[in-house]
Amino acid sequence: METGDKVLISTSRKPSQKTRTFCKNLSHAFGFDYTNRGKSSLRDMLVKASQMNHDTLLLVYQIKGNPSKLTFYDLKAQEKLALLISANEMNGRLNIDPENLKIKSNVRELDILAEVLGFELSNKPLESNYLRISYADYDDEKNFAIIYFVNSNGEQLDLQINVKKVVDS
Repeated sequence: METGDKVLISTSRKPSQKTRTFCKNLSHAFGFDYTNRGKSSLRDMLVKASQMNHDTLLLVYQIKGNPSKLTFYDLKAQEKLALLISANEMNGRLNIDPENLKIKSNVRELDILAEVLGFELSNKPLESNYLRISYADYDDEKNFAIIYFVNSNGEQLDLQINVKKVVDS
């Protein structure tokens, strides 16, 4: 499996600019394709993913114009993983190398992201170019975990995904 041709990213119908920008940032960070959904059904999107040689479809849903849920589907429309989220916007360039991206997770419930996204889950300390998944602060009542993006220069980016809940499928 090659990184970069595993997941097709798209949105729910009629996405806001904020949601489209979030999807494009994920696309650039992960090296995955992004496509506008338009009026396509879930089935249409799965066919498109298959035609583009992807094995997973990621749909980003929104509430009040903000990304609110990430749902990963296999090509048989089976839900692999769903996360209720909120997201911080990215300012500036990502400077992430998707070919060498790794995941460092302290949250066992989210280790599955490495498999779903097709990236190596590292148990070694990493200095640059990785996703850091940590439990949210104890006093953070809204979020269960936070996904931080660390670029090729070792800088933590503004872009972050706040995971509120892992949805049971």
